[in-house]
Amino acid sequence: MAQIRHTTVSPASDTPFSMAYRDVAPPNGTVMKGTILLIHGFPQTSYQYRHVLPRLARRGYRCIAPDYRGAGGSGTPNPSSTISHNDFRKSVMAADLIALLDALDIKEKVNVVGHDIGAMVAYPLARDFPARVRSLVFGECPLPGTSTYRRDTTEPERIRQQFQFYFHSVPEMAAALVEGKERVYVEHFLKKINYAEDAFSLVDINEYVSAYSKPGAFKNAAEVYAAFPEDAKENRARLERDGKLKVPTLVLSGEHSRHAAEAEEMVSEVVEDGKWEARTVSAAAHYVAEENPEGFVKEVVSFIERSDKL
Repeated sequence: MAQIRHTTVSPASDTPFSMAYRDVAPPNGTVMKGTILLIHGFPQTSYQYRHVLPRLARRGYRCIAPDYRGAGGSGTPNPSSTISHNDFRKSVMAADLIALLDALDIKEKVNVVGHDIGAMVAYPLARDFPARVRSLVFGECPLPGTSTYRRDTTEPERIRQQFQFYFHSVPEMAAALVEGKERVYVEHFLKKINYAEDAFSLVDINEYVSAYSKPGAFKNAAEVYAAFPEDAKENRARLERDGKLKVPTLVLSGEHSRHAAEAEEMVSEVVEDGKWEARTVSAAAHYVAEENPEGFVKEVVSFIERSDKL
């Protein structure tokens, strides 16, 4: 497993802070095909990509997998006690990752992969920095501002499924109720929406529990969700002003995931016709990269290699 490294990132409109990341290069003698930036979801960290990083590297890709701000080993621009959901707008988190690429002196266009919360960050990254993005693979989320997000936040049955959207909207209260019970909370998510029952070992669960048990970590996670309404407003405003995304895009879902049925509708609302594809990974539900890493890698690499034709 790639070791965590740290560097200081300096987003243009924010205070510098320390960001943790994993960096896996292709083996010696492998033809270098490009760089992939992989953005994790909740309740995860860059550890989410432990199975796919070496597989992607063997196929010729340098892989950068950060812990986004406030998660895992990454800090925040301000003390956790003063940070708010405005600091976790997904466009702000996207700018962090551009600052990471700058800190690592990666100047060429990168292939961006985002899952769950990471997908919500990947979309504005491609939208706001198209000159830095070669292709976009995202999915397993209701992107704020889309029809599927509206249904997830207004229809009673779906609200029960996505209860965390509202529970996390008052971060201080959510943190007060979860702190000290992180294992119960993390296991709830890891076990309720997966298909492969053996996807998470005790070691894996312990990794995520440890990450979200750090002081301030769960409040940061809740602030990520509390920012959704602002993310939705921003996404709609930018879509109205600038039109749909033109970066070649794959929306990727688990075959057994509830998100798969609405993936095409969602991506068609935000990406220009002719610039997107939709695919599923077999034997997986929500946690695609952990439930079927080989299938995930196959779909990601295949799309990257044909994305120039879109």
